[in-house]
Formats: sequence, structure tokens, C-alpha cells
Amino acid sequence: MNKAELVEAIAKKAGGTKVAAEATLDAFIDSVTAALTKGDSVALIGFGTFSVSKRAARKGRNPATGAEIRIPASKVAKFSAGAKLKKAVNRR
Repeated sequence: MNKAELVEAIAKKAGGTKVAAEATLDAFIDSVTAALTKGDSVALIGFGTFSVSKRAARKGRNPATGAEIRIPASKVAKFSAGAKLKKAVNRR
């Protein structure tokens, strides 16, 4: 499912317009992004939790040359599914 299909599904389920559904989805994405940028997590009980995880610096290899390279430390967005979502996915 891509964004356009998700917007259509939200509009149909909520009984609103696609324009309103897209605005709502964009507001949700912006809010989650802002929270994660600040280092906060976003917990939606039953659905899951969006959080930021830190990756330490490490050594890697260039697959083309075999030369050792340094991979810098970074932060990554992470999603952990909640109990209701896990249960729903495993039912099918």
C-alpha cells in the first residue's frame, strides 16, 4: 500500500474527503518526525511505538575493493509493533 492508497482507505473508513485524509496523514507524519527529531518516542497503545535508536561507530569493508572503512555513529528511526498489531498480523 502506498501513500495514495492509504489516503483513500482513510477517507473511505472515516467518511471524509481524500483532501482531509491526506492533511491528517501529513500532520501525523510531521508530528512523529518532530518528536523523533527531539529524541522523544511516540507510543500508540496496541499499535506500536516509534523511537530513536543509536548505532555505534564501527568498521566495515568496501565490497568492491575489500578495503576497510569506518562507518560513523548514527541515529535511526525504529518501530516496535504493539500487542494488538502483532496479534492481528499473526491471525492471517
